[in-house]
Amino acid sequence: MIMPNILFLAHRIPYPPDKGDKIRSWNILRHIAAGADVHLGAFVDDPDDMQHAAFLKTVCKSVKLIGLDKSDRLKRAWKGWRQNMPLSVALFSDPVMKQWVSSTIKANKIDRIFVFSSQMAPYALDHTSQERRIVMDFVDIDSDKFRQYAADEKGLKSWLYAREAKTLADFEKQVARHVDLSLFVSDAETAMFKKLAGSYGHSVDALHNGVDLEYFSPDAALEPVSMAGSPKLVFTGAMDYRPNIDAAQWFVSDVLPRVRQQHPGACFYIVGSKPSPDVMKLEDIDGVTVTGRVPDVRPYLAAADVSVAPVRIARGVQNKVLEAMAMGKAVVATEAAFSGIDAVPGRDLLVEDSAEAFAAAIDSLIHDPKRADACGAAARRRVVEGYSWASQLSKLDGFLGLDMAKEDAA
Repeated sequence: MIMPNILFLAHRIPYPPDKGDKIRSWNILRHIAAGADVHLGAFVDDPDDMQHAAFLKTVCKSVKLIGLDKSDRLKRAWKGWRQNMPLSVALFSDPVMKQWVSSTIKANKIDRIFVFSSQMAPYALDHTSQERRIVMDFVDIDSDKFRQYAADEKGLKSWLYAREAKTLADFEKQVARHVDLSLFVSDAETAMFKKLAGSYGHSVDALHNGVDLEYFSPDAALEPVSMAGSPKLVFTGAMDYRPNIDAAQWFVSDVLPRVRQQHPGACFYIVGSKPSPDVMKLEDIDGVTVTGRVPDVRPYLAAADVSVAPVRIARGVQNKVLEAMAMGKAVVATEAAFSGIDAVPGRDLLVEDSAEAFAAAIDSLIHDPKRADACGAAARRRVVEGYSWASQLSKLDGFLGLDMAKEDAA
């Protein structure tokens, strides 16, 4: 059987699937690799992840991983600044990757490229042609995230974020103009980008995230972790990511005190890798625990009375919310964390934005365990109905022509 060759470019190594973007990129990569010979080019921002190169070589035809040298960041950023590039794109400009992409395309006669995240788009745009199909997975509208950052800051920081928002928005539109298909993680992101891009958004579609329903399951064979306090409130995510840092700080300063007025023993568990210094400081506050990186978040979710997603700055779909719902947990989320998820507030989860309402929603679930159980059961049903990876990723066969390639090979 002759398999088609597909180039897969990712700004971060797509394994292990232990954070939002890597969960999506890994499941997409795995799906494509089932029907094609995949040549993977990716950057590695955590040196520990280099150990997974051997495994990825069992999945892909060839693998090129390049470590991001933090000492080189200023040089790359300065070059991007002088060229009026988005700095978040300039940081991933690498001559070694550029050469590898060129040689791989030539050596393997690659006529299909899948690009994960706009930072990798320049490598593909160097090789546009009528014979080569390029699918761009933006995931989220990153430029709007920087717009939100700018609105949340003052002075020089606000100006820098505003610059990034503008240059990145212009870049995103140009990328969409030149690729064959642009993908986003939700219908809302898709509609918003179509409006922003105008005629440049000539071919835009949604590719929703999924959840590993067997792994994230209330019936999974695992022991809930032993945690002090009652009720137990759990927030998961990468804790060096600005929106998650802001969420944890806001919850501790504005929401948790209100919860503890009604439930003095309430404890808040911040579960996630690389907690920033600002997150670590939160552990000095009574009732707050910062775990750092854990091998498996499921025992923490299983032990939680309520899973919370107090994210105020967000784009796209929050995997942390879908995973907690899949575990059958009652979830309280902000509108930003809920946005893009096809579920019914009040039935499948509770959605509140103010600190007072957020705390009241938690209180209502703690005071009424039957309601919390019903909410968790409804959440699980909703995720099973609409968020299996298999149902979502079947779209890729048509996007990349994999079904046609399989038929031809057969």
